[in-house]
Amino acid sequence: MNYVIIGNSVAAVGAIRGIRGVDDKGNITVISRERHIAYGRPLISYLLGGLITEKRMAYLPEDFYEKNRVNLLLDAEVVGVDSTRKQVKLAAGDTIGYDRLLVATGGDPFVPPIEGLAGKERIFTFTTWDDAEKLKGIAADMERVVVIGGGLIGLKAAEGIHLLGKQITIVELADRILSAAFDRPAGRVVAKKMKANGIDVITEDTVVRIEGEGARISGVTLKSGDYISCDTVVVAIGVRPAAGFLKGSTVDVNRGIVVNDTMETSVKGIYAAGDVAEASDFFSGQKNPMPIWPDAYIQGDVAGTAMAGGKKTYGGGLAMNSIELFKVPTISMGITNPLEPKEFDILTYQDMENYQYRKIVLQDNRLVGAVLVGQVDRAGIFSGLIREKVDVTPFKEQLLAPDFGIIHLTKEIRNTLFAPYGKVA
Repeated sequence: MNYVIIGNSVAAVGAIRGIRGVDDKGNITVISRERHIAYGRPLISYLLGGLITEKRMAYLPEDFYEKNRVNLLLDAEVVGVDSTRKQVKLAAGDTIGYDRLLVATGGDPFVPPIEGLAGKERIFTFTTWDDAEKLKGIAADMERVVVIGGGLIGLKAAEGIHLLGKQITIVELADRILSAAFDRPAGRVVAKKMKANGIDVITEDTVVRIEGEGARISGVTLKSGDYISCDTVVVAIGVRPAAGFLKGSTVDVNRGIVVNDTMETSVKGIYAAGDVAEASDFFSGQKNPMPIWPDAYIQGDVAGTAMAGGKKTYGGGLAMNSIELFKVPTISMGITNPLEPKEFDILTYQDMENYQYRKIVLQDNRLVGAVLVGQVDRAGIFSGLIREKVDVTPFKEQLLAPDFGIIHLTKEIRNTLFAPYGKVA
């Protein structure tokens, strides 16, 4: 059996382990357009800021590929898939045959058509190791930076640049930063911490024009008419599933590559996992891209197992985002901003002075969402309560308590949540 995996991030790692858990003899080929082995993408801001070295970036043992007998092709880009001939075509012109194919290419940064952007040299995105290296390479000449986008990517870019001692302004179209993952109070807590560290945050506005002569940037003009002087711009609006090379194929692509509960696409023998896939949501069952690191690994494992003939299914993705900024950890999970608040019971606790906030979202006395800022060490318990659909009535009043934990759960609930790790007393 010839397995081909396009992409080499966490979903690919899950797939390799999934395949080898069933088939220890088949050939595995991994094709990556990046020149690095699998690395921790959340670490690129620390690499940019000099908190870690390149040696810390890899999250796999050095012999991972060798032990799993993987043929690793780095710096090689796939430009097409022929599902009839069961071949993938590389940019260099070569073709590679497969019996089972996994697409785990992640997402591509979205760069909108901003006036004046074309031809400018110091326009960057921030999703890969190479992006961090490019920014680091001009650090000596960088003074003022505008980051377009106040989501997870934009804030991590700002943090890394701040570690270099540069002046930063974040411009966010929504009424708060982290608008997609967190609610207004959580966004305010994080914005306060950013401002306390000298980072300017502008909301409800956006960049409409990049100013400057030729390749040089002198500043940006906002929709409001305000002007911000800068020499570098980082576009961090978001990412789109990297599935452009499937154009013309028979694989069904909506916002992402549509898959079933074994991560198989509309074409038999072709699978997709990670940020590029459009898989089932845990609550609604609707198909959505789920750009979440742990979820990508789970999807990869399910896909790899299924590719090798094993039996595993994907139970649906639970929306979860985690980011730490200036030593303030945050996590959001599940339904955090319900469209119909009256149908939910919402509990909150806030301590702005100490950068702490907690929000619990309940429906029919079952936890369906949570936002944790400042204290996140019990996040695993909250996610377990959501996934197991536990009735929280016996300890509902303790959910907001700073010391909420295992001690507040009944023995039956503890055994439900931690059964994979053995029964607990």
